Amino acid sequence: MAVKSVHLDSDAYMVCLTHAFSTEREEIMGLLIGEIDEEFVSRISAVIMLRRSDKQSDRVEISPEQLSDASTEAERLADLLKRPMRVLGWYHSHPHITVWPSHVDVRTQGMYQMMDPGFVGLIFSVFNEDKTTKFDRVEVTCFQSAKVGTDYTRVEVPLHIIPCQHISEACVQSLVQLPRILGMEEEEAYVKTTQNKDMDLITRLHNASVYTKSVCHVIDLLSGPVLQVLENRLKLNQERIKALQQEKKQLLESLKQDEDLMDLG
Repeated sequence: MAVKSVHLDSDAYMVCLTHAFSTEREEIMGLLIGEIDEEFVSRISAVIMLRRSDKQSDRVEISPEQLSDASTEAERLADLLKRPMRVLGWYHSHPHITVWPSHVDVRTQGMYQMMDPGFVGLIFSVFNEDKTTKFDRVEVTCFQSAKVGTDYTRVEVPLHIIPCQHISEACVQSLVQLPRILGMEEEEAYVKTTQNKDMDLITRLHNASVYTKSVCHVIDLLSGPVLQVLENRLKLNQERIKALQQEKKQLLESLKQDEDLMDLG
């Protein structure tokens, strides 16, 4: 079952992009949640950010335990959003490099499709400067894999970003979780350094300082901007409520005038 196209809600796209921009040193990863309709169109409306146990600049891995936990989370989101939801694919970032999947990415995608033929992959290329305009350029691609002999080749899947006038509760929860996930990664890396009992005091103080700096960086990079995004969205929603209330008032007045005219007639 090849997926014909992927429709990604704009709020889920924003969460993926925010996650991709959270670090330019290593790749990040997460899972895509949604549903596939009878036309084999994949509709993604939520994402699950995954914590990395091993940070690497050129690859990411999803454990079977994370896939299992994501399936459970998809069931919870189905209850929250009142519609069928399941894991439809994965996403990861390519900081400072091209958006095209590597041979490892294509093989990994092929392995996922052995479990679910409808599984898709998204790659976000970030922290890349356009040589002509000198502005940062963001690219995203959606793909599946096809078996060719003993290897796999990339098959591009059309991707459509679907505008949303609101941020779903599932996406808000993902945004709120991001600083916590990055903080847990930094803590896990720091704890590993404390397991060496022969480490001298200066090295211990240095590692503790690096950990404190990393946590402060997460707060500065994400907590403030995420809070600002939510505050801006709240302001827009309040303005939209006022506009709708004004429109309701005008409609009621128009309806009353029509009723008065009918009574006179």
